[in-house]
Amino acid sequence: MMQTIIEPFRIKSVEPLRMTTEAERQAYLKAAKYNLFSLKSDDVLIDFLTDSGTSAMSTRQWAGIQMGDESYAGSPSFYRFEAALRELAPFKHIIPTHQGRAAEKILFSIVGGKGKIIPNNTHFDTTRANIEATTTEALDLVKKEGLDPQSDLPFKGDMDLDRLRELLQTRGDDIPLVMLTITNNSGGGQPVSMANIKATKALCEEFNKPLILDACRFAENAYFIKLREPGYADKSPKEIVQEIFSYADGMTMSAKKDALVNMGGWLAINDDELAMQARNVLILTEGFPTYGGLSGRDLDAMAIGLEEVVEEDYLSYRITSTAYLGNALEKIGIPIMKPVGGHAVYIDARAMLPHIAPQQYPGQSLAIEMYRLGGIRTCEIGTVMFGRQADGSEKAATMDLVRMAIPRRVYTQSHIDYCIECLAEVNANKHRLKGLKISWEPPMLRHFTAHFEPITTC
Repeated sequence: MMQTIIEPFRIKSVEPLRMTTEAERQAYLKAAKYNLFSLKSDDVLIDFLTDSGTSAMSTRQWAGIQMGDESYAGSPSFYRFEAALRELAPFKHIIPTHQGRAAEKILFSIVGGKGKIIPNNTHFDTTRANIEATTTEALDLVKKEGLDPQSDLPFKGDMDLDRLRELLQTRGDDIPLVMLTITNNSGGGQPVSMANIKATKALCEEFNKPLILDACRFAENAYFIKLREPGYADKSPKEIVQEIFSYADGMTMSAKKDALVNMGGWLAINDDELAMQARNVLILTEGFPTYGGLSGRDLDAMAIGLEEVVEEDYLSYRITSTAYLGNALEKIGIPIMKPVGGHAVYIDARAMLPHIAPQQYPGQSLAIEMYRLGGIRTCEIGTVMFGRQADGSEKAATMDLVRMAIPRRVYTQSHIDYCIECLAEVNANKHRLKGLKISWEPPMLRHFTAHFEPITTC
């Protein structure tokens, strides 16, 4: 049997990359105030900033776009999308939105409010921000092993069930719903086990709380269950996905991840009253319930993406190719979040750069150096993203990570090998890196637009 996992596709169209010099990139960094979000994408060689909306669509998806019907109400594109989603997740009400954060905004604007709490294994940045914008507390309850980058366990994204039970017992009246993020993005892309999903659902039923999945990477999570959890090796990814959603009362979804599209999302729920309220908000902010801020062609592309994402050949390639990068970095001595996640490799910047204090943003320093040296754009997930507290104070995040989020079906092995070579050089000279300070920041979600300055003195 062949050991090499090849891309289960051929390349039919190519997009040229512009090769830049170190001197050019240094100038671009300075102009961008050392915030990689502010770079022009034309000036980026390998873009690992996010896997959201950056997938390469298939020939079937591009063909499906031609079938898109742009009727304001009742478009057949919506019903094709609805049927494709119900094949995997048969929720009663399916409400399309232009992307995942729009679904979050709608949901939390209805259920949130002062004094309320929404627990999750780990909230991602926009999820947390949408919750906190309603004066609700967003509480992370991932199990303690999920906070240790070096613990090599199969399901580090699992909910801490003991802490969840205690919270439900003591603050149950303040909890409108329980969330579970699959895979756990802020925690290193770590999967959640089926056993933990089932146990979380059982707790929710005991305390009469709905379980809502933040399901952006549901297919990758399902494949990890197939690979790592007893009793699932002989099940197809589609069957595992169907079981996952059978334990949920609803989901928020950014289709820009595991629906393999460049734009789209949805809110899906079973509760009739909540769905009625959500559609009212949708009409005010997104559009009519059968298009929800999307073109008909986007709905058709999502429908086909939902079929393709549960194909086992694709998921095998996806998980194996991500692990190829992570394993190579570990071999050259770069500390990473273990085990390697599905959509990204997370470098443990705090461990790699112990001479830079968390409040001087080692993750941002590492991300800047990766771009300066090799044109590789990544994303800090650490004290820049999560260090600012609600009262305006600063606190070191639990971890300082640099996420290398790999777009789906975009880069080849030679692109990845180039990144490995670049990181080897960064690692060899890591002692030269210095911290940063923030010279300007917005009142929330500062990592998107903050300005940084290098610290030049000890």
